[in-house]
Amino acid sequence: MNAELRDAIMRAVDEGFDEQIAYTRKLVSYPSQRGEEFAIQDFMYRDLAARGFKMDRFDMDEAQLTAHEGGAPFSSDHSRAPIVVGIHHPKQETGRSLILQHHLDVVPVGPEDMWEQAPYGGAVVGDRMYGRGAGDMKAGAGANVFALEALRRIGLQPAATVYLQSVVEEESTGNGAMQTFLRGYTADAVLIPEPEDNKLVRTCGGVLWFEVEVRGIPVHVREMGEGANAIDAAIRVIGALREIEAKWNAEKHQHPGYETEPKPINMNIGIIEGGDWGSSVPAWCRFQVRVSIYPGQKAQDKLREITDHVAQFARGDRFLAQNPPRVTQNGFNAEGYYLEPGSEAEAALARAHENAFGAPLETLTTPAYLDARVYALYNRVPTLCYGPVSRNIHGFDEYVSLESLRSVTKAMALFIADWCGTEPV
Repeated sequence: MNAELRDAIMRAVDEGFDEQIAYTRKLVSYPSQRGEEFAIQDFMYRDLAARGFKMDRFDMDEAQLTAHEGGAPFSSDHSRAPIVVGIHHPKQETGRSLILQHHLDVVPVGPEDMWEQAPYGGAVVGDRMYGRGAGDMKAGAGANVFALEALRRIGLQPAATVYLQSVVEEESTGNGAMQTFLRGYTADAVLIPEPEDNKLVRTCGGVLWFEVEVRGIPVHVREMGEGANAIDAAIRVIGALREIEAKWNAEKHQHPGYETEPKPINMNIGIIEGGDWGSSVPAWCRFQVRVSIYPGQKAQDKLREITDHVAQFARGDRFLAQNPPRVTQNGFNAEGYYLEPGSEAEAALARAHENAFGAPLETLTTPAYLDARVYALYNRVPTLCYGPVSRNIHGFDEYVSLESLRSVTKAMALFIADWCGTEPV
């Protein structure tokens, strides 16, 4: 790419950045928690259609998804919002094709009185835009749109097919991205602008979700010794699960990219509920668990390791031996991935990043779930997860750095022009 085109593209991002900020604030204003993403997906459909994309909108197919090794179980909470894909076809296909993907589902905000900024306000304070999803990943969604708009601003468009994919269920199952694969969408490379501190993800962990139910024997608390407290028993099971967490963390040196991570495997007890009355020994307790696994490990193999360990523990517990805990998978069933260095796509992104930031592209390891695993494992194409600086994602006062977002959008626009080539609009 010559210097004149490079500079024109970066100026175009600057010229459109106020509009990009307003667009991102609009996305943040939608309370798109799980199952409530219809309105924002409808907005995305209309917006991409107005920008000249050919449109595809489709539902997730439960039978297809649950039959695939990378699909996750459906539950009553599973989103039924559609997947939206905007398709750009060039006048002449001379470049390499690309998938740009983002997710628009967000996690719950928690107690709103613990936020300093309104969760769906999109407040801009200095370099920061606040709001649930501002970083994870509505800023990335806006960057997907406005990286392409920067090219259009100077009269150019990609000289290759580009699929701009807007999915849901990223925070719970990964089934949205999986459905795009099952529908047949593929390309020569994939770029997903998750908030990654201006870095490229080299390796990403897999994730399992499951629920454990323990039954007890209810009696009045005055005769507590004659009953069996399900909550107490559940706490003992959680202790057994912590043994699995410790064992897996001790194995980190066997997994490239994780050797120096302080605690790559995190087991989170995310929800716990039980009992019916404060003066009755609780007859039931349920808790939900999220745990990470290393790339290359099959989700079902690791789930069996968990269920076998729980069963073995229960056999040695006087009460649980007669009342075994029940383990049910209720979400993520995802394997992680490792991005092999040396692809042409990574080299193109590295060039773009250095032009936008004036510094070499760095890589990182994340034990979190990323939709990138779908395209890396099943499409088997170079998958670049790369995006802006963000803080407090999934927490209070989540925000994205706007100057980071500006530079990332420049890098994305330069990458698209390099990877796909350009032609006049």
